[in-house]
Amino acid sequence: MRHGKKHNHLGRTDSHRKAMLGNMASSLILHKRIQTTLAKAKALRVYVEPLVTKSKSDTTHSRRTVFSYLQNKDAVTILFREIAEKVANRPGGYTRIIKLENRLGDNAEMAIIELVDYNTVYGKDTAAAAAATTTRRSRRGGKGGVKATETGATPVAIDSTTEETNADTDAATAEVTPADDAVTAEPEATSPSADEAPVQNKDNADKGE
Repeated sequence: MRHGKKHNHLGRTDSHRKAMLGNMASSLILHKRIQTTLAKAKALRVYVEPLVTKSKSDTTHSRRTVFSYLQNKDAVTILFREIAEKVANRPGGYTRIIKLENRLGDNAEMAIIELVDYNTVYGKDTAAAAAATTTRRSRRGGKGGVKATETGATPVAIDSTTEETNADTDAATAEVTPADDAVTAEPEATSPSADEAPVQNKDNADKGE
């Protein structure tokens, strides 16, 4: 009878089960995600999460303890250098299990087990997206504000002080315009000068002769 024995033997001996879980834990640390059966994924989660917690204290004793479970130097190095920094502020729950469709051969329940902090779908940084969509509004009410084009361009803040300055400039230009028209008026036509008249009479006299 197996009263009080809650862990799953997975149909293997004790040594075989520990070796398999150690290899699966090393693969999870190296690749950040592996696909296996649902029963093995649940057993692996219980096996690997205490090792991740152990890696938060980077000491010689912790490294030797983790190496006794994994038996893989590369996995231990990545766990203590890379993963430990990424999960430093997470108090447990380092892995996630996602169920898949059953396997075609024996209809076994399949699943993906992955490290939570390395998932690019669930771990999007929404702070950067929120900062990109915010717009800056003018402090003054009324004339100032944010104006955007109908084509979906970036809103441009228009200051009310600039609009008042442009309005004053247009008014001053309108007042000066009549005076400019008076100055630039064309002079009236004048009669021929006295010097030109004798010449014309002399030509007429020559034609008469």
